[in-house]
Amino acid sequence: MSVDPSTPAAGRLLPDTSEWPQAPGAVVLRLETTASRLGAHDGAWWPRSRDLAAELPPLITAVAEHVGPVERVGLDADAWDEVPGRITVGDRVVHIDWSPVGDDTVMLTRGAHDHFLLLVVPPDADPEAAHAAMAAAVLAGASDSAKQIFVKTGITPAA
Repeated sequence: MSVDPSTPAAGRLLPDTSEWPQAPGAVVLRLETTASRLGAHDGAWWPRSRDLAAELPPLITAVAEHVGPVERVGLDADAWDEVPGRITVGDRVVHIDWSPVGDDTVMLTRGAHDHFLLLVVPPDADPEAAHAAMAAAVLAGASDSAKQIFVKTGITPAA
């Protein structure tokens, strides 16, 4: 099924619940896909580890199913274990930029000027705090930075 990226999805990828997916390869992700995209973040992601080779392909696959192919990922290499310059997901090569965007965000690029900024909840975060942080990140018009969201939810970002 092809997804029209200009049409808002029917809800978020992760429902408003504290029941997190436990299946191997499941992605804990909330993505705001409204046309307005107002706010500091377009979504939030709660990876299970700092192993980018294991965590990134399921994230890219999940996002691509809802907004279209991801071409680039921008992240802070210091926040992850061994960061490659590119990764193959399905039949697509996704380039990874080691930008100093901070260990609390990941930028996904769908085209030359279409970026999605995701709050990255630390893997060891308390589930209730992670849920609250992810909900805060997708509030329409919210302007809190990742740091502000973490302070409000009691999450300590990675050093």
